[in-house]
Amino acid sequence: MINQDFFMALEVLDKEKGISEQEFISALEEAMVIANKKMTGFASDVKIKLNHDKKSIEIFSVRTIVEEVVDIDKEISLEDAQKVKKSYKLGDQFTVEIKSKDFGRIAAQTAKQVLTQKLREIERENTVSEFEDKEGELMVCTVRRIENGNVYVEIGGSQIEGVMVARDQVPGEKYELNQRLNVFVKRIKNTGRNAQIVVSRTSTGLVKRLFENEVPEIKQGVVVIKSIAREAGQRTKIAIYSDDPMVDAIGACVGNKGTRVNAIVSELGGEKIDIIPWSENPLEYISRALSPARVLKVIQTGEDSAVAIVPDDKLSLAIGRSGQNARLAVRLTNWKIDVKSQSKALAELGEDVVADIPQDITEEE
Repeated sequence: MINQDFFMALEVLDKEKGISEQEFISALEEAMVIANKKMTGFASDVKIKLNHDKKSIEIFSVRTIVEEVVDIDKEISLEDAQKVKKSYKLGDQFTVEIKSKDFGRIAAQTAKQVLTQKLREIERENTVSEFEDKEGELMVCTVRRIENGNVYVEIGGSQIEGVMVARDQVPGEKYELNQRLNVFVKRIKNTGRNAQIVVSRTSTGLVKRLFENEVPEIKQGVVVIKSIAREAGQRTKIAIYSDDPMVDAIGACVGNKGTRVNAIVSELGGEKIDIIPWSENPLEYISRALSPARVLKVIQTGEDSAVAIVPDDKLSLAIGRSGQNARLAVRLTNWKIDVKSQSKALAELGEDVVADIPQDITEEE
């Protein structure tokens, strides 16, 4: 059978779907086994031979010649085989060419359905294989459609679909068709019918990757990101550290005249970013995590719990709007933090606890 369109389709599948010729032929052989059974009653193996020069296809039903038939689908007796060709002997492959014109409508439809399903499975497996090492990475995508609150994107120009569900979308951020976005690849979602890449704009991983891309010192490992706490679209706290005394970790992240951090803020739509110097002393770390508020003293009250004392006029700043600043500090440090004003701490904890806090410090800005 000569068919130029068939060979053109093979090229298209390889280029657009990443399905190789061998994968397609294997899928076609599986489909032909089922179709051949519909036509002949035998589920024999099927082999396909291609001649690229002549653009021809040959399809064969194959059974093994045996002395005594056990599996009628896979085997044929020597006696029956020699009725077709005298030279056949035990162990030979008994082949019969299958002509496409011999297929009935039902057999042809069956082959088409099986082949289509098999190609979808191969495409899904290829998608999973291609992206299994992309989890946790930052990738560029293009918005292709928006349905039922979900944003569907094409990742990296590869025609691979990603989905960004509502919880992974930044509140207040608008998405438009053909818009290009940086997204964080959360995981590969293999549902059994198709593969989907789950992407996010709200993940702390997005902030981490943006800093790695923007700050060479982080990429090189000179500056280390210790922790990130984020309320997407509003505020992020990121704790960084360098054990090299010659490196200004904060300065490296901020950049000359704020260029580096401003680029990240711009990418995140104006989200505020607090860059916190990490400390191995947890109480000092808590004090810094409550930035931009000034903390007078941090007192450990239990395992992974502490009270942070702030000037009376800085209490609202330390807690933040709707408790956001304190909440992010808790997530950043993994400590339970109770923020108290100086006067309340004095009343509840006693003078001996707050005695070493200078009284005029509340007047400082």
